[in-house]
Amino acid sequence: MAVTTMGGRRRWSKMAQREFVAGLVFASPWIIGVLAFLAYPMVATFYYSFTRYEIPLPPRWIGLDNYVRLFTADRFFPQALWNSFYLTVIGIPAQLIFALFCALLLNLKIRAQPIWRTIYVVPTLMPPVAMAILWNWILNPKLGIVNNVLADFGIRGPLWFASPLWSKPSLIVMQVWAVGAMTIIYLAALQAVPSELYEAAEIDGAGTLRKFFNITIPLISPVTLFQLVTGVIWSLQYFTQAFILSQQNGALGAPQGSLLFYGLYLYAQAFQSLQMGYAAALAWILLLISALITWVTLVSSRRWTHYDVT
Repeated sequence: MAVTTMGGRRRWSKMAQREFVAGLVFASPWIIGVLAFLAYPMVATFYYSFTRYEIPLPPRWIGLDNYVRLFTADRFFPQALWNSFYLTVIGIPAQLIFALFCALLLNLKIRAQPIWRTIYVVPTLMPPVAMAILWNWILNPKLGIVNNVLADFGIRGPLWFASPLWSKPSLIVMQVWAVGAMTIIYLAALQAVPSELYEAAEIDGAGTLRKFFNITIPLISPVTLFQLVTGVIWSLQYFTQAFILSQQNGALGAPQGSLLFYGLYLYAQAFQSLQMGYAAALAWILLLISALITWVTLVSSRRWTHYDVT
């Protein structure tokens, strides 16, 4: 940007000023959007987390009471946190492994390869609500396809989403089925691995497994890190499918709170109990937990993430 110097002071030229104003004008929709839909809500939520704000009453300052209540008097908070951690610790690794497996299959040089890729990816475009309804029907204890097939072999199927024991594993199975986006990202990463490295490894006598663990896994590790971080953040905010499935069981988080995930509990406090101040405290705790897990993941990734092809 052009500037002129006069009297020891730097001053913008008229052309530079016009360029700056034009830049602000073009960037103004984004700036307004960030201020209105990100900055202001974060500041307001932070303030409300220190208040007792029960709609329609005005907010009243109570200091740290919401946070004290959250950690000492709320019996549902640990349950919601545990359910979310369960989904994260078990569900995300399962999704990553299955997505990589599918990407390896889709990367094979076979006939009609684009058709197979399309057949796999199209079902994953299903909206989350429709997916939850579909799987609730597939795993219906009485009318579902899975239990009917099991009955043909003399096996009594579980209650699936209607069982406190099976509800979260059933949900993880549904999420593993819908790993199309992860698979596409892994497929792109696999195609970016230089073929010369595989050829050199074959000359050295490396087998398929050795090439996979010594070449493929290290070179796609940055993509794995990206999918791990985004997957963890997504799972901690899990809401839509749990909301639909628990409503099918008659209550939010049913059966017996096994589907009461953190995002669902936050929603219940904000829009059912109308305790906006307490919900704001829950939201900030979720942000801190997500930031902490992300930081730990990024720091630990220095040991297993490789960015240079050497």
